[in-house]
Amino acid sequence: MAKSKAAAREYVWLQCSESGDLNYRTQINTKGGIAEKLKEGFMKYCPRLRRHTLHKIKRK
Repeated sequence: MAKSKAAAREYVWLQCSESGDLNYRTQINTKGGIAEKLKEGFMKYCPRLRRHTLHKIKRK
């Protein structure tokens, strides 16, 4: 039962839209497609720019 739950999750990187750095790695639920809210991106802290910027999903 645990194997089917693990297969529905995928590791992705969050890439800063301004500096292009891959700052964060996180898991997302891919079962049933990716939600629109996740596709838009997250406001996360970028250490290089020292402020919050938009980070979008990047699959490696």
